[in-house]
Amino acid sequence: MAKKIRSDVVIVGGGIAGIAAALELLDHGKKVLLIDRDTPQRFGGLAKESFGGIFVVGSREQKRLHIDDSPELALRDWLSVAHLGEEDVWPRRWAETYVNRCRDDVYAWLKARRVKFFPVVHWVERGLYEPGNSVPRFHMVWGTGHGLIEALSGALEHHPHRENLELIFGCHVNALETQGGTVTGCSGIFEDTGEELEAAGNAVIVAAGGICGSLEKLRRHWYKPWGTAPAQLLNGAHRFGDGELQDLVERLGGRITHLDLQWHYAAGIHHPRPDRDRHGLSLVPPKSALWMNADGRRIGPMPLITAYDTRFLVEQILRQPGQYTWQVMNWKIATKELAVSGSEYNDAIRNKQFLRFIREVVFGNPKLVERLAAECEDVVVASSVEELATKMNAVTGENRIDAAVLEEEIRRYDANIARGPKLHNDEQLRRIAHCRQYRGDRVRTCKFQRILDPKARPLVAIRELILARKSLGGIQTDLKSRALGQDGTPIPGLWAVGEAAGFGGGGIHGRGTLEGTFLGTSILTGRIAAQSLTGRS
Repeated sequence: MAKKIRSDVVIVGGGIAGIAAALELLDHGKKVLLIDRDTPQRFGGLAKESFGGIFVVGSREQKRLHIDDSPELALRDWLSVAHLGEEDVWPRRWAETYVNRCRDDVYAWLKARRVKFFPVVHWVERGLYEPGNSVPRFHMVWGTGHGLIEALSGALEHHPHRENLELIFGCHVNALETQGGTVTGCSGIFEDTGEELEAAGNAVIVAAGGICGSLEKLRRHWYKPWGTAPAQLLNGAHRFGDGELQDLVERLGGRITHLDLQWHYAAGIHHPRPDRDRHGLSLVPPKSALWMNADGRRIGPMPLITAYDTRFLVEQILRQPGQYTWQVMNWKIATKELAVSGSEYNDAIRNKQFLRFIREVVFGNPKLVERLAAECEDVVVASSVEELATKMNAVTGENRIDAAVLEEEIRRYDANIARGPKLHNDEQLRRIAHCRQYRGDRVRTCKFQRILDPKARPLVAIRELILARKSLGGIQTDLKSRALGQDGTPIPGLWAVGEAAGFGGGGIHGRGTLEGTFLGTSILTGRIAAQSLTGRS
């Protein structure tokens, strides 16, 4: 016999968008049923695994650093990377809404729930040939995404109206129920027991993520101008982010848009302890490393360097032989600059160990490099270029790296550094100089470090694959987060938030993102859906 539950609002998905919606609904006395397919330990979804960066305009941290920002400038930057078309009316409106509301409705809302941010704002996605983020806007949560979710889940647990919330875990929602054209609930099955669930409510909020957790579905919607998807592709999305709820909405007549627009990362490595098919980690690549193709040749003529344009990096790698790359560096560069994006490998930040964090910033993080070298099949360490090439070939089993070619590529770069800054004539060195002008980057970026410097060895090479992360399209929604039908009118009883809704409007980011916008838009769309349901939006 099926388990039956009735509530005012049913939320499908326990990520940050679903949590934000639940908190807002509880604030207004609504009864909430939140259904998540994962375990209680993983409550919070991919946000809990994330670095915890949030895009904010006009924050206190920016003002303290004398960073002059405005919604107008932020919108101009947003649209410069989004490349929205004339038909993208809702994505554009959502972008305008976010840049104008993120300070008060995301940043201040989080601070009121005891979420703290780093005093230094990070400057990412600066734009390679055209503006990206004109100013730093990436606000790191102290505690990473893990701390962010701990704060919000704690706010749920200790909410004054906690008795109005019911949490269901381990349930796979496989149907949306309707009556007279109105969505009235959903049904599913508990995967451990086989028991069925029937959930009824006055409204259903879909907050179940995107499609990138299914590499099969991702490949089906692969962006055609990129050609064929890589044979070796890593999964950095949520393990249950398979787009099934979007399929259910589409069967009800919902409009699903832009699933071919996806946000992937260029520096993925195999997770040493995978919990999903082809599970990967996303590195923050060292700026001072040489980015080389599968044949051990430096990629160019524009060398690859992080912090400017992630989409450009992915596009260039997809054009390379093998569609994977190597980053070659030495121990000094690796300990100073290498990081893993996410909460799992950032112990000092996740556990809020301030002195340890400062020590790692100043003196580097050799323990991280040692851990990666010991645990990860993609990381090799060697005392000479010849040994390095041998180990690189052993990783791939392809014997594509010629030690002589690899050494010549490295020596050519090192020779440019040795001439001194007045004679530097290399775009990577110019970008490094640019990055070091900003204090947030200077402390984590080497000052023109030669790769073959005997005092900086051993040598390190990291094989990097494209890592699937976010689908930028999804269920099209209006500015109340109501799911829209094919005729452009709202589907009665149905709302969509977060990645399921393309982070707003079925594709708020267009083709690219300024980073920190995934968590921020998930919070805002979740809150707006709840406000709509309580008559406040």
